[in-house]
Amino acid sequence: MSALTNGYSLAALISLAFLTGCASTQPVPYTGVTSSSRMKPDTQDESGHISYRYSIPTDWNKYSRAILDPVVIYQGSDAQFDDVSAEQKQALADYMHQAFGKSVGQHFPLTQTKMPGTLRIRLTLTGAETTTPVLGTFSRFDLMGGPYNIVQSVRGKQGSFTGSVSYAVEIYDATSDQLLSAYIAKQYPNSLNIGASWGALSAAETGLDIGAEQLQEQLK
Repeated sequence: MSALTNGYSLAALISLAFLTGCASTQPVPYTGVTSSSRMKPDTQDESGHISYRYSIPTDWNKYSRAILDPVVIYQGSDAQFDDVSAEQKQALADYMHQAFGKSVGQHFPLTQTKMPGTLRIRLTLTGAETTTPVLGTFSRFDLMGGPYNIVQSVRGKQGSFTGSVSYAVEIYDATSDQLLSAYIAKQYPNSLNIGASWGALSAAETGLDIGAEQLQEQLK
């Protein structure tokens, strides 16, 4: 009976760990983000990655260069950093600036000078989840996690024990300071992306790569 009870206890612990690994926080309209009061829930984003958005009709072809501000690490009480250290936050902020700078720079030469035809892009890192070591990769193959992650892959949703990143993007006309577009997003790799399951920050970094490409598409 003791062995049977222990077996049930072990199964319960495994199930609890799996369910915990599947839990995921959703971005909020962060009160400390300047444009958050203008954003509304984005009901047209079929991907589910953009939670809130504000935009006005903008001809992006009017712009020929961009200023990319240093990434701000959000300090508000509604930040969503799940067991992410200060060093990891800074590493993600540095990676974000590099990834978004490379992506935006492919369409708009980056500059530090305000002049007509210049965009100013403000990035705020608002949250992150790290990938659970070993479990993040193992759950792609075990009998419980494998089917779940296949379904999540088809749905475009987050995998088990997998990290993510949340952030805000605000795009201004550099000379007038008019807000042109702003949104809050959460990004993560495909749930079957094995490579992105290695390392605590690998999934969050992959999410930033996806977000950078997404911004580039918007500015075309």
